[in-house]
This record gives sequence, C-alpha cells and structure tokens, in this order.
Amino acid sequence: MIDLQGKVAVVTGGTSGIGLATVKLLLEFGADVALCGRDRQRLDEVAAELVRAFPSRRILARPCDVLQPGQVAHFAQTVQDELGNASMLINNAGQGRVSTFADTDDASWENELKLKFFSVIHPTRAFLPQLEQSQDAAIVCVNSLLAAQPEPHMVATSAARAGVMNLVRSMATEFSAKGVRVNGILLGLVDSGQWRRRYEQREDASQTWEEWSGALAQRKHIQLGRLGRPEEAARAIIFLATPLSSYTTGSHIDVSGGVSRHA
Repeated sequence: MIDLQGKVAVVTGGTSGIGLATVKLLLEFGADVALCGRDRQRLDEVAAELVRAFPSRRILARPCDVLQPGQVAHFAQTVQDELGNASMLINNAGQGRVSTFADTDDASWENELKLKFFSVIHPTRAFLPQLEQSQDAAIVCVNSLLAAQPEPHMVATSAARAGVMNLVRSMATEFSAKGVRVNGILLGLVDSGQWRRRYEQREDASQTWEEWSGALAQRKHIQLGRLGRPEEAARAIIFLATPLSSYTTGSHIDVSGGVSRHA
C-alpha cells in the first residue's frame, strides 16, 4: 500500500465507473480528492456518499464541463484555494462513438475529436502550474485500446484515441523538464453503465449478467473470459499517478484482459 497523506488528486469525470473507482482508491490511500462532472445532482449524491465513507478526507466535488476552458480554469482555482496544489491529475472523460467512415459526417468528426482532445488539453493546461510545484507530479490519461487497435465501426473514436496516445507521448517529453510525468492506460471492455444498459436490452431475459457478459467476452476474444472491473482500471491509474511508477513517463498500460493484438 502507498501512503498518499497530504497529496491532492484531481479526477475529471469522477462520478461513475472508472473515475469514481479511482476517486475511492485515492481516498483509501489517504489523498485529498477533487472530482468534477457535468451533472450537479449526481455530483451531490456521490459527494455525500464519499463523505460518509471517508469522513477524515477532504473531498471537493464541483460541476464542470471539461470542454469549457473557463469552467476548467475556475475549477482549478477552486481546488488550489480549498485543497492546495494538485500533484495528480486524472483525465477521464468521454465515451465511444459507434459509426463507420461512411456514416460519420463532418459535425460528428469535429465533436468526437474535440471531446477526446480537449477533455485532456483543458484540464492539463489549467492544472499544470500547480503540478509543477510538486516534487512527484503526474498526469494520467484514461484512453482506449482503440488507440492502437482501431475498429472500423468506431472510426472517429479510434482516430481520436490514437491522437490522444500521441499527445501523451508529446506532453511527457515536454513536461519532463518541469518534473511532471505523463502516462496513460489503454482500456479494453470494462463493466460500465453502457454495457449494463445493453444487458437490460438482452433478448434472453433469463441470462444473468455473468452469463451475458461472459458470452460477450467470448465473442470479443477476451482471453480472461470476462469484462474488466472499474477498480482494476483504477489500480493501473493509481500506479501511474503515484511514485510507484516514478521512473515511468510517456507510456501506456494495457488493461484489456488479453484482447490486445498490438505489439
């Protein structure tokens, strides 16, 4: 176990799934955590849950759209004022878009590229001055295996994800002189609200989640035979965000259960 007492971590998209699992793990290890999301009601519910579970931790939950630079700058200032300088930034936002080249229009391309890039660019730009003040600062970008293993039915998302993987490498090189490490994770299929909704729409109502998701894993050729769990991705994020990976920058951890075919 690593002791994160006195450290401040920021998690965007922190109200559900991998983001929330990461928030909880950071709090378990002693960090003070700021999280943001666009749904104020959901934020309030999550914040109340976290305060009950971690009464000794400082927790800051604020509404923020990471595509709005003014909102992100305000969020960063609030974190600094109330918690102190952040030393860990977890960029975690955005789901995938299902579309082929033929049915992706210009507006859809622009929306997808903007979401994937600026959900990283805006928070990184806003928090970098704080991170530079830390002796062990780190940025972690939650990315997808699509970055290295594109799928034709997710052409826009695959292209955008590849760009973000390149961006991580570029930022790692530039920020190394500032003492800030930058890494990412490449996700395969992870249990999420999206997959749970598809499960609710299954044709065979008698199938349990384990049966349904196991069959999905088989069709997708996932070697471990199941979908990942949010906390499994969160553990990889924690490794990259903390001094456990102090000699690692510009890299990605594959969290795909063996579905990866890239070298």
